[in-house]
Formats: sequence, C-alpha cells, structure tokens
Amino acid sequence: MSAIRYLLILPLMAVIAYMALVGLVYFSQRTLLYPGAGATPVPEHASWGETVHVKTPDGEMLQGLYSQGDSDKPCVLLFFGNGDRVDNYGFLAQALATRRIGLLAISYRGYPGSTGSPSEQGLLTDGIAAFDWLSAHTGSRIVVLGRSLGTGVAVNTAGNRPAAGVILVSPYLSVLSVAQTHYPFLPVEALLKDPFRSDLNIAKVRQPKLFLHGRLDDSIPLSSGQALYRIAPEPKRMVIYDGAGHNDMWNDSMIGDVIRFVEALQGNGP
Repeated sequence: MSAIRYLLILPLMAVIAYMALVGLVYFSQRTLLYPGAGATPVPEHASWGETVHVKTPDGEMLQGLYSQGDSDKPCVLLFFGNGDRVDNYGFLAQALATRRIGLLAISYRGYPGSTGSPSEQGLLTDGIAAFDWLSAHTGSRIVVLGRSLGTGVAVNTAGNRPAAGVILVSPYLSVLSVAQTHYPFLPVEALLKDPFRSDLNIAKVRQPKLFLHGRLDDSIPLSSGQALYRIAPEPKRMVIYDGAGHNDMWNDSMIGDVIRFVEALQGNGP
C-alpha cells in the first residue's frame, strides 16, 4: 500500500519541482539576462577615451567613454553585450582612431558607472539618450554598432533616430526566440519580461546594415541572426566567420570589415 501511495505522490512531486524551477527562473531572469550589471565601477582613468555622462529622460545618469574623431568622418556609437564593459573596447577605439573615426561606448543603466537597474525599456531609453548626446556633441554622422544583447538596442535606436548606418554583431531575431531555444522545457513566452523583439523593429531600419556572425556561435545561434537578416529591409549585407563563436569574433579581419563599412558611408546622404 505504501508503495502505491509513493507512486501516486511522484507525479505531484515532479509538478511541484517544475513549478519551483519556473518560479526561480521568473524571479531571477534579469540577473541572468544582465550579468554585467552592478559590477565594479569603470576606472576613473580608463584605458581609452574621455569619461562622459549622459542624462536619460527618466532621470538616470549613464557613464560612457568617448574618443573623438574628425568631424568629417562618421562616429561609431557602441552598445555592448550583456556581460561586457565600456573599458573593454580600447582595441576598437584605437583601430578606429587610426582612421580618425570616433567612438562612444555607453554603459547601460545599472552597469558599471551608471545609475538605475536594467530592463528592456530602460536599455532602449538609454540607446536613444546616447544617440541624442552624441548628436549634440559631434558634427559627425553616427553609425550605430550593437553586439549581442546590444543589437536589440541598436535596432531600436536606428529605427527611431537618423543613424547613417547600423552594424549588428551576433544579432538575434529576439531574446524571446533565443531563450526558447536554450530553455525549450520552460513556458518562456509567458515568463520573459524583456523579449527584445528585434523582429518587430527591424522593418523601420532603412539605413545600410552590416550583419556579422560567427558560424560556431552557441549563445546566439547563427540561424537567429540569419532569420533577422532575411526580414531586414535593403540595403544590407551579412558576413559569416566560419571559425568564430560568440566571444572570439573581434580580430583584424572583423575590425577591417567594420572600418570599411563605416568609411563607405562617408559622404553618403542620410
């Protein structure tokens, strides 16, 4: 009799365990999605650029690093990945500087040096605020560059501001679709607070677009980036790096592709 009761209880225990897992994921999802938030502040004297501060419309103060280029050259506005930091991009700032191209890298709200807590709406607001700040401080045309999570910020920013061009490094169709790929056993659509639906926003991005993706990417599958590329309006181009994954894409070849794209925009109309 006790064995029968045990067998009857097993399904109930499985349901309870599953519901506990769902609850854990729901309440910890922003910690998982924004692992770089709340980390050690950016050093006062970073390895590159001038420290700047950007006020958002909702009262947050964002810290960024800014390397000014020539006014007749485009300037790159960088939105990094979810576990990254602005002071990690000295290599890019230096490469762009050799061509007299400027770079602004902004730290999202809740990330090192910035106030607030991250959320999708917050990061999208940060992107617009960063574009407006850069537009007010430079006579250059602005090329928006997003990496990984930052591609969603870049797509939204370019869809709402007159960027000269857009570079998407390891982009996704949506964070929702990527989460569904990694967690097929969870009701992700019902749980996810920050879906970052680039698929719904990309149609507004009419500027020239460069998509860059590693074929071996196991964080954001190449298929997700390709799906976004297929529905993106022209003009667009995609480069796939056969030997690259998610975190090993930044090499001389890729930086060369970025610089050539930026310089090709020089002198073109908006």
